[in-house]
Amino acid sequence: MYALKNKVQLIGNLGNAPEIKTLDSGKKMARFSIATNESYRNQKGEKITDTEWHLLVAWGKVADLAEQYLQKGSEIAIEGKLTHRDYTDNDGIKRYITEVEVNEILLLDKKVDK
Repeated sequence: MYALKNKVQLIGNLGNAPEIKTLDSGKKMARFSIATNESYRNQKGEKITDTEWHLLVAWGKVADLAEQYLQKGSEIAIEGKLTHRDYTDNDGIKRYITEVEVNEILLLDKKVDK
């Protein structure tokens, strides 16, 4: 049960192709986002779809896979953990961000064009 303390699983579609960076240390990082949709019917019987955007970051071999196979619109399943960090933007304002650090990616598209 210890592994379940900070575990995130999502299925969604990529908003854009992953942004890939190679750090000075040689370690590769991929940053991307996915949209998840949840549908329900309101009191009038109308179908309502809520879309949530999730920021994701992958490192090393997982980043290599993201770079090689993921493209805008790809449907994927990911597993990872929530991470929180802060940074100071160009205007000197401290910003806070929550991301999912991805440790596993599963491609759900029927066909990958590469």
